[in-house]
Amino acid sequence: MNPRMGSVSAFRFVSGRLSRFALTMGSIRTQILIFCLAMSAVAVALGGYSILGIRHAGDLVAKTFDESLMSINYARAAGADFATMRVASSQRLMNTDPAIRANLDSQIESLAKALSEDLTIAAQRSQSSRAAKAAAKVQEAADAWMELHHRAVESSGDSAVSQPRVPGFSVGDVDRYAKIVSQQVELLVNYTAGDGFLFRQRALATIKRDLQLNIAGLSVALVLSALFSWLLARRIIGPVAIASKAARRIADGDLNANIPEGGGDELGTLLTAMETMRDNIRTMVNREVSQRQSAQARLSDALENSREGVVLLDADGQIALANSRASEFMRHAPQLVYSDSRIDAEDTAVEDAPGDMDGSASEARLSDGRWLRVSRSQTQEGGVILVYSDITALKQQKAELHATNLRLDAALTHMSQGLCLYDKDGRLQVVNRRFCEIFDISPELVVPGMTLEDILKLSVAAGNHGDRTVAELLAERERSMSQQEDGTYLQHLNDGRIISIAQRTTSDGGWLVTCEDVTEQQRAESQIAFMARHDALTKLSNRTVLAERIEQAVAQAGRGFGFAVLCLDLDNFKQVNDTLGHPVGDELLCAVADRLNACVREVDTVARLGGDEFAVVQCGVENSEDSERLARRIVECVGAPYELGGHRVVVGCSVGISLAPADGMTGEKLLKNADVALYRSKMEGRGTWRFFEPAMDANLQKRRSLELDLREAMSRDEFALFYQPLYDLDQDRICGFEALLRWHHPKRGLVPPDQFIPITEEIGLITPLGEWVLNRACEQAALWPSEMKIAVNVSATQFRDQGLVEVVSGALAASKLSPHRLELEITESVFLENSSETIATLHKLKAQGVRIALDDFGTGYSSLSYLRSFPFDKLKIDKSFVRDATATHGSKSIVRAVINLGRSLGMTTIAEGVETIEQLNHMKAEGCNEAQGFLFSRPVPVTEVASTILALRNGFKKKGFKNAMAS
Repeated sequence: MNPRMGSVSAFRFVSGRLSRFALTMGSIRTQILIFCLAMSAVAVALGGYSILGIRHAGDLVAKTFDESLMSINYARAAGADFATMRVASSQRLMNTDPAIRANLDSQIESLAKALSEDLTIAAQRSQSSRAAKAAAKVQEAADAWMELHHRAVESSGDSAVSQPRVPGFSVGDVDRYAKIVSQQVELLVNYTAGDGFLFRQRALATIKRDLQLNIAGLSVALVLSALFSWLLARRIIGPVAIASKAARRIADGDLNANIPEGGGDELGTLLTAMETMRDNIRTMVNREVSQRQSAQARLSDALENSREGVVLLDADGQIALANSRASEFMRHAPQLVYSDSRIDAEDTAVEDAPGDMDGSASEARLSDGRWLRVSRSQTQEGGVILVYSDITALKQQKAELHATNLRLDAALTHMSQGLCLYDKDGRLQVVNRRFCEIFDISPELVVPGMTLEDILKLSVAAGNHGDRTVAELLAERERSMSQQEDGTYLQHLNDGRIISIAQRTTSDGGWLVTCEDVTEQQRAESQIAFMARHDALTKLSNRTVLAERIEQAVAQAGRGFGFAVLCLDLDNFKQVNDTLGHPVGDELLCAVADRLNACVREVDTVARLGGDEFAVVQCGVENSEDSERLARRIVECVGAPYELGGHRVVVGCSVGISLAPADGMTGEKLLKNADVALYRSKMEGRGTWRFFEPAMDANLQKRRSLELDLREAMSRDEFALFYQPLYDLDQDRICGFEALLRWHHPKRGLVPPDQFIPITEEIGLITPLGEWVLNRACEQAALWPSEMKIAVNVSATQFRDQGLVEVVSGALAASKLSPHRLELEITESVFLENSSETIATLHKLKAQGVRIALDDFGTGYSSLSYLRSFPFDKLKIDKSFVRDATATHGSKSIVRAVINLGRSLGMTTIAEGVETIEQLNHMKAEGCNEAQGFLFSRPVPVTEVASTILALRNGFKKKGFKNAMAS
């Protein structure tokens, strides 16, 4: 039973009993006592009831804030979470960056968790079962949307490479279901908002009922007081007149009435009790008023702090309540308060919200561009509650979503794959333009509702499948689908194109078919597979295939079948490249490859190892004569002349042979031994063949040891410069020296230059070694007399280095040697590659004052063209011409021609390798300017340069030469 009703009944029962008891008592004190007790009971009952009413009002206010408003806020938070999820989902489906996709996936999962938590709290704080059910429906819809989003992610793929999509699914499904979720969220918000305001109305009604009961209680107290006064009036009318007057004032509600002080009798006690009663009533009334004001203030704060605008209209349409948010909205559009009107003004527009068929909600656009959703609810008193929600962000999201849908439609139309979507009944639902283009079908013929058989009939009619029928195509599809786990198979069309067809089932029992023209991809893959195992230029097998063939031959050799490995290298191939160019060189390699294929059997294998190196695996070899016959045939066939681009080209071929199992049983060992034999063949004259012998490997190891020692020679300071004098025939005295490099090996002794210089060029040491020679020669020549010049040889490899000019400048600057004393000797080989760059480098060197000499003149390819390209300072006659100048007429004529050529071009000529008096006299007679050779001096170390200068400064002494020769 209600505690308040029980209190009223108890009050009535006690008052009746006290009244009957007071009438039977004759004592004033007793009567007054009884009266005071009765009035005190009334006051206590009223006070207790007031306390309960105030506490109940506080509970209502707290419940309104904790449950109603919190439920609204969490429902709105759930809607914001889902809107953010939709934006992140759109970005995730549009983006291709893996890092951004992973970040968006994590963001969506976090938002989904936050959405679930907000819905749980909104349901717990809701005031009605319909709001709780609405929250559950929102959660179910959000879970379904998340499932659709995951499928959309699977459909879009995770990389830029085209991958099969999730069948039967389109991104539009996600967007359409998102609208359902948004509607569920809005319904939840409306439910919670309506429940909150209904609960507020019930709270106000309860408070009003409490006020009425309190007034009734006070009225009952007044009646009882009048009754007791009438009972006592007959005995104590006079004495209690003052008390009666005071009690009457209190009963009239004047809680500030002044009650006079009484004496020590019953009247005094009565007055005192009345005063106490007045104070208690006043305190309780003040407390109740204060508590009600506090509850109303908290309710007002909750409304003021709400993100929604709230307006309460009474039954007359007047504004009874409006929070600050609503006031802000109404300042921009005062018409918003008229919920039943449709405003068509320049600055404000109100229209029904989509989906609200009952007209209880509409949308309005403010003058500042913001959009509001206006929700209307009727109150029990006939008034209206208006709720204004700012949906500007939601509008923007809808616009962005619409644009995204348009882009997705454009992507479907312009995607590189053909696409067909069938329902569970096998009827066509969606088809894009690319599908019709792939199968050359008119788009007007392909309409929704067609079956797969209908589509195949159109494809057959377009001539895509030759003589095959629809039944055969269906059988091929079923067979391919059963063999391929991923549902992808290739279909070859009649025009040679290859179509990759992928089929995926959808959740509704249908299937999605994607078609892609992979003709070029298949061709490229075939070409890549071929190139991975063959040489790109000659189309011969490469090292990979060669290794496989050797392994197969090794396996057969274990069953008694011998084989041989032949390594081939073209002789003078570099000269062809240097003189005729690389295109002719490539053409020559292809011609050699054709001849090699013609020399071998089908069971043999020809491979190109790189450059001008080839290898042959000869199977079924019974003895070495079989391999020798093949090697002879290869050498003769490859050595025959070639006609290439109008040029007659002749190259030789050297062959090295290793036999299995005698020379090894692994591919690596056999190739190594054949390469060693090839090296011996080239060393012994080229154009021949050699079988591998163990001693060959020892010689090769010796050369490799020399190569390793050569790499450490510079750091160990094992190199030194020797100097051979240059003699001026016109002035008959020494004019300078040529710097010659020598290597003092700690174990091998003095290594000749012709043994280590070629190795330094092969292993790339010639450039740093040449720089060291240049710096050391300039440093030592700076200490000689100023008329002494120094000649330094520069290799073609050094000329290919872009920093040669800086190296020369640095050497001159460091040694402070005058540039005109430095003479750089080059051979004609430096012009064979990038002759224009070489000429530019020579001009830069000559601009510094350095002299340039052309060494070994007459032994190169086109010396005269080089003389025309660059004004050399000196021509150096090769020692082969000098040696034969006194013996043969041909060499004598060449020497005379070179000297005359140099004289006419203003160039100094020097004879190299002068060893006899006859040679010296002949060079003088022909007009040669300078001479060099053992006749004057052998190369000497730097410590003997001074004595050599002194010996040759005053002319060449023939007698001293004879004595020296005799000794």
